[in-house]
Amino acid sequence: MLNKGLRDDESIRIDNVLKTLRSLDFVPKMLTNDEKLDIENQLKEFGLNIQTLVDYDNDELITLLVRAHLDFNQLEQFADFLIAFSKVENYDFHGKALALYEYIQRESKIFSFGINIKIASAKNK
Repeated sequence: MLNKGLRDDESIRIDNVLKTLRSLDFVPKMLTNDEKLDIENQLKEFGLNIQTLVDYDNDELITLLVRAHLDFNQLEQFADFLIAFSKVENYDFHGKALALYEYIQRESKIFSFGINIKIASAKNK
């Protein structure tokens, strides 16, 4: 278990990585090598890369992210990134995002209309 100071530093680091990932604009097209490298460098902070995102099943991804100390809000942001990243040709992470949203709704023990809307939207993809 991390002490409070380390937990705060870890949370700030995670938030910064998620801000960078979420700030990327994804449009339906092939990624350039530089764009892939930028994404890979950010995902590396969570012990991931694009290929492991593709390969991991939903439970493995959730376990990895929880072990990387992402809280429910950060998990939601990561799921939002997966939805946005799914716009890029050859990648469809709607199922993984849906699994994350459902995990958050179930495990947080707090009903969220926002998460519920995202679950419904991910199911329609």
